[in-house]
Amino acid sequence: MGEIRKPPPPAPPPQGGMGESTKDNGFLPFYTNLFDRFFIAAVILIGVHLLWLRFMESALPIEAATVISIVIGYVVVRRG
Repeated sequence: MGEIRKPPPPAPPPQGGMGESTKDNGFLPFYTNLFDRFFIAAVILIGVHLLWLRFMESALPIEAATVISIVIGYVVVRRG
């Protein structure tokens, strides 16, 4: 009657499957699959371009922002 039960441990993230990564040692602080990392890369691309248009367009062309965004996106998708 006075027995206190512990909650069950949380379920591990899904492993394998289509588009899902089986490694969980990326630099992002949460579990992501391939689609999540592509989405994060696209959001970063949009953000970098908007910031570039606001602050840097008079100094460097927008193509530089594209190159920087692609490099960051590649790192996020491959290692995130």
